[in-house]
This record gives sequence, structure tokens and C-alpha cells, in this order.
Amino acid sequence: MQFSAPADHYDRFMGRYVPTLAVALADAAGIGPGVRALDVGCGPGGLTRELVARVGAERVAAIDPAAQFADVCRERNPGADVRVGTAEALPFEDDAFDAALSSLVIAFMRDADAGTREMARVTQPGGVVAHCMWDIPGGGMQMLSTFWKAVKTVDPAAQGEEARVGFREGEIAEVLTRAGLEDVQAGTLDSGAHYEDFDDFWEPFMLAVGPAGTYLSRLPGEQQDAVRDECRALLGDPDGPFDLSARAWYARGTVPG
Repeated sequence: MQFSAPADHYDRFMGRYVPTLAVALADAAGIGPGVRALDVGCGPGGLTRELVARVGAERVAAIDPAAQFADVCRERNPGADVRVGTAEALPFEDDAFDAALSSLVIAFMRDADAGTREMARVTQPGGVVAHCMWDIPGGGMQMLSTFWKAVKTVDPAAQGEEARVGFREGEIAEVLTRAGLEDVQAGTLDSGAHYEDFDDFWEPFMLAVGPAGTYLSRLPGEQQDAVRDECRALLGDPDGPFDLSARAWYARGTVPG
């Protein structure tokens, strides 16, 4: 799936969760000085920024299929090698990096196995490949879990995002294992976001970002209102600021050799 929304819409919808998640994933992957790192599916550059802060822009590359995201990532991370392209056909040489990471991307790859094999190909032997993805079915990502629970109250036949790869415990580790990675380790990463009020929570859903926003944009107005009201009720009818937690599944593996 390629995102068509402007970068500032993504920032309002999901970007507020990215800074803490990027730190957690970079820590889990062991990113430190001297590492050459690749951010696959970089979006507007949240994880790229964390990688640049740790190793320097000259040692970071990033890629995304959405040109508008790649453009903003390049602007926000001057000196990094930012390109337009897909995980399944990475335009980098074999063994070019010490680590290849993807944050909130594996579920949107056309072929997660092929994308992971490509990430391993461009990572040198002994290097790290790592993915993370939200826990929506288990309720760990409160924002999206609340939305889809509300949707299924209004539209019980709605498919949600649960069929995509990576949203369930153990799935990312299975992908890494199938791709031939060794010493596969899995766990959870924690993030969260602050909202000024319910409108601050709801309005980004109306921007048609990702599967949730796209689904909502296709509903008739009265059903959109019903989903909004159900979300408000599930969140306890907040009338002021509130915080939501977000848990992601992650797994990392080592390139053999």
C-alpha cells in the first residue's frame, strides 16, 4: 500500500507517535556510532531523524514509495541518501549497510517476505534487520484499536487491518525466519501520544490517512458520525486533554555469515 496523503496529514495522524517509537526501535536494533543504517518505508522521516542523530546523516539512507514522503524526509534530514522506491526492490548494493530497519511498514509491503529478503541482501553478514508494527487486535495501540472497535459496532462486516502481516504477536519473527535471518529475537516497544481534546483525536481520522482514514472517507456522513460518537464513548467522553498508549510488536534478526 502506498500512502497518498500529504506529509503534514500523516504527521497529525500518526507522526505524534513516531519519536518515541523510533527511539525504541533504534535501541532494540542496537543502532550506535559507526553503523551504516537504512530506513525502509521512511515516510516523512521520523525514524530517519533518529538514525541521523545517532550515526550522522552521511551514514544513513532512507527509501519510501510515496514521493511526497521522500521529499519531506530529504528536507528534514539533509545529507541523508533519501530515495523513492519499494522494499521489494531496494536500489542499493549487497552488504551496503550494517542495519536495515522498518517502522510501521511491514504490514503495507506488497510482499513482506520479499521485502525482508531485500533488507537482508543489502545488510552485511552479521548485521541486523528489524521491523515493528502496532498491536491493533490485542488493543495495544489504543488509538487504532478504539477506532476499529467503534467501526465494527457500526459496521460489523468491516475488515479492519487485522489481515495484514505484522499486527499479531509472533508474525514479524516468522517473516524474519522465513527470510533466513538468524538469532531472531522478538518483543514489544512502547510509545504513546497526547491529545488536547477529543477533536484533536478525531479530526486526523478525517484526513484519509492509511487504512483507517481511507475506510472512514468512504462511509456516508451519518455512519461517520456514528463511528465518531462510538469512539468518544469508548474513550470515556473526554472533555479535555488525555493520553493514549501504543504498543508495537517488533522482531530483529541477524544476517547469516
